[in-house]
Amino acid sequence: MVAALFEKGWAHFPAEDSLRDWARAARQVALRRIQDPEQQAKWLQCEGTWFVGVDTLPNDTVGAVADAGPLPGAAITAARTFYGDLPLHAGQVSVTYPGYPRPRDGESDTAFRYRLKRDAAHVDGLLAVGKDRQRMLRERHAYILGLPLTTTGTGASPFVVWEGSHKIMRAMFDRHLAAHPEREWPNIDLTEAYQATRRHIFETCPRVEITAQPGEAYIVHRFALHGVAPWAPNAKAPPEGRMIAYFRPEFPKGTRDWLNRS
Repeated sequence: MVAALFEKGWAHFPAEDSLRDWARAARQVALRRIQDPEQQAKWLQCEGTWFVGVDTLPNDTVGAVADAGPLPGAAITAARTFYGDLPLHAGQVSVTYPGYPRPRDGESDTAFRYRLKRDAAHVDGLLAVGKDRQRMLRERHAYILGLPLTTTGTGASPFVVWEGSHKIMRAMFDRHLAAHPEREWPNIDLTEAYQATRRHIFETCPRVEITAQPGEAYIVHRFALHGVAPWAPNAKAPPEGRMIAYFRPEFPKGTRDWLNRS
């Protein structure tokens, strides 16, 4: 399974009872958080069809939440084996509902079409900076860990990844960052190279939808192009929607780990 992460850009881990118990506890906490008016005012987007939920889950640095202990399972064990015991941030609780996507506040027609037709595909950590929305490396995640919190059917806005895209993106980052000191990376404009590489990936890499249930997990390579699919007609999910907790721990600043590690 771990070999798949480096070959395909993502790896799926079968259900484990311990992780299912953790997901059950996290779901109860997450439900209270997403129903909080302040959280809704901040994170409910796309005309009520997406709760973005950044830093919504009140877990500690080992993933313990509510009466559940530290985050268990083969996925987090594998991540720590390869990337070190990086502290976990407060988890994102991403929830989509029937009808996703609708336009996000302030989203242009072009951006919405990209969300609708290309699953808002992106690489985490490349943020749109300034009035010209230049793509610059401002966050250095080690990996993406997805942990489903609700049981859903096929087509309920699954996570999407372009298989093998991490290798193509890595080559682009090598070309544009490797010759520069690490301290300069956040100020290098990657916009043109990034957009050209995305187009190449759309033409050459298979698009894969990942549907998983509570107790299962998946890890996605930090360089992999990924997004969220529109909600398909007749897709099944509970009233609380398709809910997934995500962890993206960051490499320490002052290192070249983000570029050089596997």
